[in-house]
Amino acid sequence: MSGARFVRVGGRAVHAVVSGRGPVVVLSGGLGCCWFDWDRVVPLLEPHRTVVRFDRPGLGLSEPVPDRPTARGEADRIAALLDALAVDAPVTVVGHSIAAFHVEAFARLYPVRTAAVVLLDGSTEPAARPPRAPDLRELTVRMLGGLATATALPYLLGPAARRVVVAANTLGHQDPAPAELVRRCYRTSRSFRAALAENTYYLDVAAELNQLRRALPSVGAPTIVLAASTGRGGRGWLAEQRELAALLGGEFRIAVPAGHLLMQDRPGDVAAAVLDASG
Repeated sequence: MSGARFVRVGGRAVHAVVSGRGPVVVLSGGLGCCWFDWDRVVPLLEPHRTVVRFDRPGLGLSEPVPDRPTARGEADRIAALLDALAVDAPVTVVGHSIAAFHVEAFARLYPVRTAAVVLLDGSTEPAARPPRAPDLRELTVRMLGGLATATALPYLLGPAARRVVVAANTLGHQDPAPAELVRRCYRTSRSFRAALAENTYYLDVAAELNQLRRALPSVGAPTIVLAASTGRGGRGWLAEQRELAALLGGEFRIAVPAGHLLMQDRPGDVAAAVLDASG
């Protein structure tokens, strides 16, 4: 099962990379992230776990989809990916940042397929309400996406924007990803559109997850919330992360020092949380 491949999910090509051995762990990165953002964590997991990394629609090397992102849609995508890879046993799902919404939704909707949940500096919006005028926002996303394509903005600025974001969210202030892969993935209008859509519908997805929490109160799997801290301030964010862990009945941990991209700053802490959560 090891290696990079494209599998069909909902009629679209999803890029996935599988490596290692043992029980399956699924890694999903934050807004705009690609499979290679986990490169520092994967070698620590491969001796003990089969690691599945994948790119969400439009990101990395995956095909885009016309649908707006939803919590249920992303949970279903993980389930369909596992089906395509012939994974039947329960898996540990790991979500970073906005992907914490997706893997929590998966755990609630697919409890028999969930062995454990790990949330890495996960997004928290316990009182989220979806903004008004969804059709207008969808039109705005399409217009901005079309404008970016017409002006070649992603091609000109995409890799540079990626470098700036990574530098701002890591302690080393440098992007460890190979420049060739960054150019390949971030010079495309589809990656810009995908990131724009995820950001635009962020509160919609958060509000949908809150509805799932009310309808399906229990995650039903061991859970670890690992928050990033630079060691200077950030008490409000850490309090939110602690509350998230309490809401899910999970364990709370802090990775310090670390920026938001803690899988790059503290890969050992991330790997330990994954291994500990799944026993």
